Amino acid sequence: MTLDELQTNDIVVIGTGYVGLPAALMLAKAGHRVIGVDIDENIVRAINEGVLLVKGEQLQEIMDEPTVRENLKAQSTPCEADVFIIAVPTPLDKTNKTANLKMVVEATNSIVPYLSEGNLIILESTVPPLTCRKVMTPLIESSGLKVGSNIHLAHCPERILPGDIFYEIIHNDRIIGAADSVSRDMAATVYSSFVEGELLLTDDITAEFVKLIENTYRDVNIALANELSSVAQSLQIDAKGAINLANRHPRVNILTPGIGVGGHCIPIDPWFIQQVNDQNSRLINTARVINDEMPRKIVYQIKTATQNIDGPRIVAIGAAYKANTADIRESPSIEIVRLLRSEGYEVNHFDPLVDGMNFPTTMTDACANADCLVILVEHESVLRELDQHEQDILNVLGIPLILRF
Repeated sequence: MTLDELQTNDIVVIGTGYVGLPAALMLAKAGHRVIGVDIDENIVRAINEGVLLVKGEQLQEIMDEPTVRENLKAQSTPCEADVFIIAVPTPLDKTNKTANLKMVVEATNSIVPYLSEGNLIILESTVPPLTCRKVMTPLIESSGLKVGSNIHLAHCPERILPGDIFYEIIHNDRIIGAADSVSRDMAATVYSSFVEGELLLTDDITAEFVKLIENTYRDVNIALANELSSVAQSLQIDAKGAINLANRHPRVNILTPGIGVGGHCIPIDPWFIQQVNDQNSRLINTARVINDEMPRKIVYQIKTATQNIDGPRIVAIGAAYKANTADIRESPSIEIVRLLRSEGYEVNHFDPLVDGMNFPTTMTDACANADCLVILVEHESVLRELDQHEQDILNVLGIPLILRF
């Protein structure tokens, strides 16, 4: 397969979840013939019926386009293709804080019988550095083909932001890394069919590392904000007020403290750096510990605020890991509620954006017969309702107590 032949491809996307499905949709929209492969038969059926299980109004609009419906099909096993894109999860092994690459290995093995000379394999999953060379390459070469010679391998880290998937996947710059220039150029040609951001070419190890750097930067800065907040509380001063004043300095931009870090990226990826070099990642490790401690600190604050209430009944609002999304992966708010319940607190947990967790009718009704309202995630819809009906909510609470984090 040559660069010219890459203009329209048969593309197999392994994994059609938060990362793989948006990529498959955009590739199909660009005119490629796409097969989405997933072991979950419900997902396969949904795609073939034109239904999105990954929430996103704009994504559903793309799914409904005639070109996409014609070009995108789904099945449970791979098949022959020009390009294979692997977009499977890489969860954290919480016992030893290392990447669980089982699904990457299984996905790679699954395509080996279908590989032929000239194929391009792209890994989008977030992985520790050297995964392409030390994990994937030996598996691919079990086919008898040689990576960088007659078969090609590249790493292009996913660019997905829950709540704004459509914009991010098109407009963000993309890192494309490979051990050889031909693989890089082939991958760039594939992504140029729908990406409007700049395509930045590098080697595969750097591409793997860059994705981890991005999320680690966020994690470390969030940890700084959370640690400053804890210090401010010990001094009995307003943490946000102090941070806002510090941010008036032209070269200071401290983030807003929160309840912890969630999602599939920020609380996971920094550990992958420590995995490859623990001696030189002490700051990264400390940031992870600080942010992982936050749910327990929030629980302590809630317990302190309700210590004079006998058997407090708590309404907690917010289950997503960030405001204005329905994504609950690694959500610190869910951990906070779990910890409270484990200590015997009665907690009713709601989130108007998460399926199955909506209010019975209104937020005010949800607070009836409760003693305390705890806002863990400040969705815009929650803040609007609180602003409009705060007095009504205070009136129905047994104790007029609203805690916002």
